[in-house]
Amino acid sequence: MNDQQTLDSFCVVLPAAGIGKRMSQTVPKQYLKINGKCIIEHTIERLLSHPQIGQVIVTLAEHDSIFSTLVISDNSNVIAVLGGKERSDSVLAGLKAVPEQTWILVHDAARPCLTHEDIDALISFCLHNDSGAILATPVRDTMKRSQANQQIKQTEIRDNLWHAQTPQMFKHQQLTSSLERALAEGVEITDEASAMEFASIDSFIVNGREDNIKITRPSDLNLAAYILTQQKEEACV
Repeated sequence: MNDQQTLDSFCVVLPAAGIGKRMSQTVPKQYLKINGKCIIEHTIERLLSHPQIGQVIVTLAEHDSIFSTLVISDNSNVIAVLGGKERSDSVLAGLKAVPEQTWILVHDAARPCLTHEDIDALISFCLHNDSGAILATPVRDTMKRSQANQQIKQTEIRDNLWHAQTPQMFKHQQLTSSLERALAEGVEITDEASAMEFASIDSFIVNGREDNIKITRPSDLNLAAYILTQQKEEACV
């Protein structure tokens, strides 16, 4: 897509090849249900309901037999591609499926509570500053660093510490080259911003909402259900 991308729509890569071991479930966590609908369905619908999101690229595990059974998989704005072993492999697969994009957003499949407000803030910041950025929330609790045996080693200063969220938005070419270089050199990449850090490319933080939670444990399901209900009542989607 050319410069009209700033006026039209953006593409989101949604890595969904993981299995979510911490959920202790028989199916990957993105297929667990909240309010009668799979987590990934909530996430994709929330993304596509935003006026500036035109397409979602879902990267799936090789033997995924569930996604194609979902109604959302028939949406013409949803494209499913084969992901990889690690998140960075899956994101790269998604990036290569849409090489014409100037900017790209990457979002966690297990973050169904993302609001339009946060998407607006992220896109606006990136376009106005011509720099990549991520959503994040400031650390509020006292942070402890421990030894391997969980003995407390020290208290970390909270100033300028953030909980990273998604979406994370970067220029397509920069993110692609940064991920490829990191993978080639065996560098551990935990999110897209860490790939940019490795490549010494500046990126920034956009203060996001705290209800943009990532579902990682069974107790998060009830919390997400509550948040989705509250957001619907507040019409902040």
